Amino acid sequence: MQHYHYIFTGSGLSALMTVYEMLLSGKFEEKSILLIDENTKKVNDRTWCFWDESNSFDEIVSKKWNQAIFANEKFDRILELSPYQYKKINGLDFYELIFKKISEHKNIHFLNQKVVDYSELDNHCVVKTEAETLTCNKIFNSIYNPEVVKSQNKFPLIQQHFIGWFIKSKEAVFTPNCATFMDFSVEQKGNTRFMYVLPTLKNEALLEYTLFSKDLLLREEYEAEIQKYIENLGITEYEIIEKEQGNIPMTCYPFWKHNTKNIINIGSAGGWTKASTGYTFKNASKKSKALVHFLKSESDFTKFHKKDKFWFYDLLLLDILSSKNKLGSKIFSSMFKKGDSTVIFKFLDEETSIWEDLQVIWRCPKMIFVKALIGRILK
Repeated sequence: MQHYHYIFTGSGLSALMTVYEMLLSGKFEEKSILLIDENTKKVNDRTWCFWDESNSFDEIVSKKWNQAIFANEKFDRILELSPYQYKKINGLDFYELIFKKISEHKNIHFLNQKVVDYSELDNHCVVKTEAETLTCNKIFNSIYNPEVVKSQNKFPLIQQHFIGWFIKSKEAVFTPNCATFMDFSVEQKGNTRFMYVLPTLKNEALLEYTLFSKDLLLREEYEAEIQKYIENLGITEYEIIEKEQGNIPMTCYPFWKHNTKNIINIGSAGGWTKASTGYTFKNASKKSKALVHFLKSESDFTKFHKKDKFWFYDLLLLDILSSKNKLGSKIFSSMFKKGDSTVIFKFLDEETSIWEDLQVIWRCPKMIFVKALIGRILK
């Protein structure tokens, strides 16, 4: 039975980011590492976007925007993002970058199989695939089990779900240097619904119809709204180059309580997604750096996670969206209408001081959050 120091059950963003940080640290060359996934990561199955002021991963950033639009049915505002830029990375480019680096290290291996079970015994862990059984010292699990969240009602679960079309149009209607961050001018229908647009040329863009809500829609509903939005832009002829869809869990459920001394949940399975926005790339980068730093001096995974003020801010927002889903447009609009966009993005990156927090929070509808706070205390 093959034994490894570390086994990653799943090789998604957070697993690959953690292995990448291990490589950068230079502290794990003597450790045997195995990534197991039934997906070989050889197709462009997703894109990630994030705002950033550093040059991290710039070699695979496919597009950058210096401005972004926020809009609803009553106003639109162009946000100057400096010192940030909004960046886009294609999934396949990220996979190829990380696996190329992995291939240069003989202590790291990939197994293309499906994990069916994993467990912790007295002095080691066991991972079972459909074909074999392996042992290790530590498990990094990124296999998300939605039933863990759905089986309780203390922490709400909101889905960020979307379908996107990358189109090439006859008319030049897009501004290549300006992304549409959130456009709430689309009909809300009792939910939090917006259009998200990432232009690459004057006549090319990715348009995603996105919801923050509990329930998914039929594919036809997303696509009908995309078609309507395209027509409202004045586009009469276009071709669909590519389609994508996704469903990202947004929850403050304490996944870390399921960590053991030798098993840690990472990625969506560990609550690494930013609960109030569904953003994953920047959060995964930060969490993986923190986890690798932790591993240099600690061995008990139950000590890794700590709650902070941002977790509580996100929890209040999700409480509101869970009970009154239609309020999303009002809340985000109040933040972005006149707020300092740099401070807002810094706040969403969980890097603000208390004073900066107040600059953002004070613009939000106060009574809505007061009621949410009272409701949360009573829980």
